Amino acid sequence: MNFPPACLPDPLLRSVCPASPVPRMPAFPPSLARYLPALALIVLSCTWGYTWVLLKQGLVYASPFALAAQRCVGGAVALVVAVKLMGKSMRLVAPGETAVLGLVQITGFVALQTWALVEGGPGKTAVLIFTMPIWTLLLAWPLLGERVRGKQWLAAASTLGGLLLIIEPWNMHSSLFSKMLGIGAAVCWAVSTVLLKRLRRREPVDLLVLTTWQMIIGSVPLVLLAELAPGRSTDWSGHYIAIIIFLSVASVALCWWLWVWILDRVPAWEASLSVLGTPVVAILSSRLALGEAFKASEVAGILLIGSGLALLSLFGWMSSRRAAQTR
Repeated sequence: MNFPPACLPDPLLRSVCPASPVPRMPAFPPSLARYLPALALIVLSCTWGYTWVLLKQGLVYASPFALAAQRCVGGAVALVVAVKLMGKSMRLVAPGETAVLGLVQITGFVALQTWALVEGGPGKTAVLIFTMPIWTLLLAWPLLGERVRGKQWLAAASTLGGLLLIIEPWNMHSSLFSKMLGIGAAVCWAVSTVLLKRLRRREPVDLLVLTTWQMIIGSVPLVLLAELAPGRSTDWSGHYIAIIIFLSVASVALCWWLWVWILDRVPAWEASLSVLGTPVVAILSSRLALGEAFKASEVAGILLIGSGLALLSLFGWMSSRRAAQTR
């Protein structure tokens, strides 16, 4: 993956770009900072991948929209605490764009994701939602001017080919409605990805504060949906409380902030392809935890996705080496 090693406007890289107006924490050494996005992607993929199993388990204790609202409200609380502990201001920059991002990325995505999970298995639903890179590729070219070039197409083709094998669009035995819900969530994510990139180009907003406000705004309609939609009362057992804490703190608060942070460093299409490690983890954890059987097409798809991600990493490393030699 092509992670630019220098001069990035980010709170984690203080000394790299001292002229940027964005508040920063002390810098990591340049040799370590170069690999931070890759490490963030590993954490993101593993956490979000296993989240699908926990979501399916959580639906035993709560209705779909209650589960969605509870984990997003918990995530918003965790993010507010993080902002306060870091001494940042909660001042809302670009309120209109932030509100749209919250409604699309949080309300739309989470509501459709949860509904799709009810209709289908966690592994298949996760893969459907991760058609997001396809929609991002289609949107990022005309709206952001981000193009896939040269040998990058090889990595893109391998990754998307693996995704196609896992989705199996030729196999319509599973619920069409579930598939449409998953694709709708993917489109919401892709649209919010492009909107976020456009906002960051215009406004030097703090990434943690931006993520916090998105979560706060996006959680409000989810709470209303949970109150209005028919469903059983939540069973606040110890197991469910543990699930909600993990989903709120790790899956929602930490991972959405990591996603925004990664997206700020690489092209939208590349970040979207890179996060395709998530459905691989989702399928593996779903099969192992829930006893679902593997299929040959899924194994082939996982291998192709892994190859594509490896190629993205290789091309990014080669690009960084060339950039270092020319300086």
